[in-house]
Amino acid sequence: MTSELARKRMTASAPRPDLGPLARRAALALGPVLAALVLGGLVLLVLGVNPIAYYVFVVERGLLSPTGIQATLTRMAPLLLIAASLIVAFRAGIWNLGGDGQFLLGAVVVAAAAPLLIQHLPSWAVLVVCMALGALVGAVWSVLPALLKAYQGVNEIITTLMMTFLGVSFANVLVKLAFRDPGTTVPQTRTLEVADRLPRLFETTISSGLVIGIVAILAVHVMMTRTAFGLKLRIVGANTRAAVHAGLSVPRLTVAVFAISASLAGLAGAVEILGVQGNVRADWNPAYSLTVVPLVFLARFNGPATIAFVFLFSVLSIGGESAARRMGVPNFFTLVIVGILLILLGLAEYLDQRRRAGGP
Repeated sequence: MTSELARKRMTASAPRPDLGPLARRAALALGPVLAALVLGGLVLLVLGVNPIAYYVFVVERGLLSPTGIQATLTRMAPLLLIAASLIVAFRAGIWNLGGDGQFLLGAVVVAAAAPLLIQHLPSWAVLVVCMALGALVGAVWSVLPALLKAYQGVNEIITTLMMTFLGVSFANVLVKLAFRDPGTTVPQTRTLEVADRLPRLFETTISSGLVIGIVAILAVHVMMTRTAFGLKLRIVGANTRAAVHAGLSVPRLTVAVFAISASLAGLAGAVEILGVQGNVRADWNPAYSLTVVPLVFLARFNGPATIAFVFLFSVLSIGGESAARRMGVPNFFTLVIVGILLILLGLAEYLDQRRRAGGP
């Protein structure tokens, strides 16, 4: 009896087998995705839609058809730039949730400026100037949250969300008043002609903004993992006191993080206008920034992994739009899956923390 009790105690106190780092990360990334798709399928069943048929149609339209894959790759361009924006901020311990306002204001200003500049400059110069302008507008819109965070310690979640609300409203005012095209009845900016927009890739409809997005996210990944500046930002994000003790200027680095992150969000808006839209209509707001947040967390702030998750989301987004029309599913059902994914991601992270802490 005594030996049996001792054996049980030794078994209970023995260290639990731990998954390898790569296997654990893969499980934490792919597990919530698969679970979200399953739960989304259950929601479809409740709505009276065959989930297998729905997902098959999504894959066919978003991935397998020539027009669908081109639309998917084009959709990735602004999402990748926003993901790069979030990676910079999150790795530095800063929650820049103002990406939608920075994106939309950058888009509106570029949409208003490009048709005017094209009358005086060659197309390539207009594209370069407008992308720089979009990045600048995004950075300017982050100045107030950056200064409040850096020098007053004000929570950036609150200030960036407030600036997003103001930015979206201000952008709509600009479209309806100052930047409105007088030649149209629907409130919108002037339209940049297709011939003057970003060139297409390989004689397809894929915008070259995709290349800009991939280069940006890989550059951010290298900066944050392979450079001294990125190391400084990670130290600030990991432990502010340690950063101060190491002699780092935390306020200046905080402002720099906001500037880089917001400029990438503003550049995303410029690329969307110069590559796809050509103009901005009143009340247009794709709300890409908050949608990309769970994708960045699933990738654990890793640039190449983020590209894969953005591609998966783009397939769901493009295919879901076609499936919504074909099968009578609401257009926003893809966002429902993203919402479920965000909840499951938080639950998976909580369970992983409990497991590593040795909890039940």
